[in-house]
Amino acid sequence: MNARLNLLENPITGKVIKHFGAAGKVVHDSPLPIGTQHLVTLRASQINGCGFCTDMHSKDAVAAGEDWLRLNLVAAWREATCFTEAERAALELAEEGTRIADAAGGVSDEVWENAAKHYDEEQLAALVFLIGLINAFNRMNVIIQQPAGGYRPGQFA
Repeated sequence: MNARLNLLENPITGKVIKHFGAAGKVVHDSPLPIGTQHLVTLRASQINGCGFCTDMHSKDAVAAGEDWLRLNLVAAWREATCFTEAERAALELAEEGTRIADAAGGVSDEVWENAAKHYDEEQLAALVFLIGLINAFNRMNVIIQQPAGGYRPGQFA
């Protein structure tokens, strides 16, 4: 299976990815815990059906020390006992932010207030932009049918 576009060789996509990558680095270097970042990017990628991003973010999370059990339970985080209350709040915000069209009015005040109990304003800003960025990457990869399975941890570092 080949992607419809080569994102790294196309001059337009290369420029856009460079800027998205720079924005992603700002979020990565923010005070939002890296473990939370991995959980959020994985969950949004699962919801959006992006095999490439699901592959990438699960492998990067393991390389960063995340446990496979927790990663396997991200899709069922509400029933899993291995996530902190802060992680649950971030996952819920990620789900509502990813499924924004499914909710009349977007992200609920209740979900936002729950996240705000666990994260300060700088962390919330990083979380919001992380959710936006991963959704954009997911959509691009799904549209071009980017194949999954061959990612190596840190490949784009």
